[in-house]
Amino acid sequence: MPTILPISDLRNYNEVLKKVSAGSPVYLTRNGRGTYIINKLDDFDPETIKEDLLRALERGVESMKHGKSATLEEVAKKYNV
Repeated sequence: MPTILPISDLRNYNEVLKKVSAGSPVYLTRNGRGTYIINKLDDFDPETIKEDLLRALERGVESMKHGKSATLEEVAKKYNV
């Protein structure tokens, strides 16, 4: 389960940083919306991020080929954008 905290918890940043571990970032919210992520530097690899994005896009294209799609409005509503 992800660790989600309000940004105001950074007043005690040592406590927040204790909750960050490899593969388990801490998500910070402002006014109830996701704003920042605190991640271990070892977990940040731009090449892996690109590869993950490309795989997700490929899954989306395959899904569309099978008639599964959503409008931009449906996606925005689902993700509260």
